[in-house]
Amino acid sequence: MSRLLPSNLLNLIRAPVALGQGLEGVDEGPEILVQNGLLDVVQALGWKVANDSEIDIRNLTWNSPAADVPAHQHGTRIKFPKELGEACHDIARLAETSARSGAFTLTLGGDHSVAIGSIGGGLLARPELGVIWVDAHGDFNTPETSPSGNIHGMPLAFLTGHMASYRLPSFDWLKNHLKPDQLVLVGIRSIDPEERAIMKKWGAHVFTMTEVDRFGMGGVMEQAKQILLRQGPRPLHLSYDIDAVDPHFAPSTGTKVRGGLSYREAHYVAESLAETDALVSMDLVEINPRLGYVDLAHREDRNVTVEVGLELIASALGKKIY
Repeated sequence: MSRLLPSNLLNLIRAPVALGQGLEGVDEGPEILVQNGLLDVVQALGWKVANDSEIDIRNLTWNSPAADVPAHQHGTRIKFPKELGEACHDIARLAETSARSGAFTLTLGGDHSVAIGSIGGGLLARPELGVIWVDAHGDFNTPETSPSGNIHGMPLAFLTGHMASYRLPSFDWLKNHLKPDQLVLVGIRSIDPEERAIMKKWGAHVFTMTEVDRFGMGGVMEQAKQILLRQGPRPLHLSYDIDAVDPHFAPSTGTKVRGGLSYREAHYVAESLAETDALVSMDLVEINPRLGYVDLAHREDRNVTVEVGLELIASALGKKIY
């Protein structure tokens, strides 16, 4: 397959958004990745950072009077819809502009709600965009099915059109929605019962850790690429939640679930997509440097989750062992 990007330009979007979940600290993820050498990693692989943008979160506060609003006639509640809708719209504008410029788009979260913006914006420029969603969780919850009301558990409900009926005005910019042949979920191991029903009815392609065990990560990724590229070449987006990686390897995240991807499995996902020459954008989200700082090797002066995050970005950008 010929390379879909015309240049080695990369646009960086720093999205230090934390209101999609309930723990402080995840907003520090983008800055700690940059402080630990992200730009050096990018440039060492031959990419040139054309634009480095940061979402303004000064108006996103933990004590917002609009923190909970009714989202449905039954009174179901959803947290921070106005603030997160506006923040994701800002991300979407940058992502759409980046996509139209032909540069690779790298979005650093923050929590996984930022993917509503990065993918929503990508879809405005590339309606045929295919998405690999790497996560411990299904992220298909709606206000009725969500135990918490946190939007970081709902981004795929937004992106597949399941939230359209709620008519949230701050998300009315989200015009294009993913179809089942545009989305594959990998590494899933925690799905709420009603969320599962939504996913099955919609026709989601889901590779849980059971499939990873059965087929190996190589087999899973081959099937995932066959689904997304069945009709021929299309641009691909990798949305990588660090909690997809087993907490043994990446402990600094807020929603840990044991039994996740091994270090090598985590890398193979990114390496496999880089080899397609169709990967045009990536999210890396949910690194919370305040949590699980000391890894099992007791390297107390370094955060192993940040290191893993940087390495996964490098693999997605084309770094090879040999």
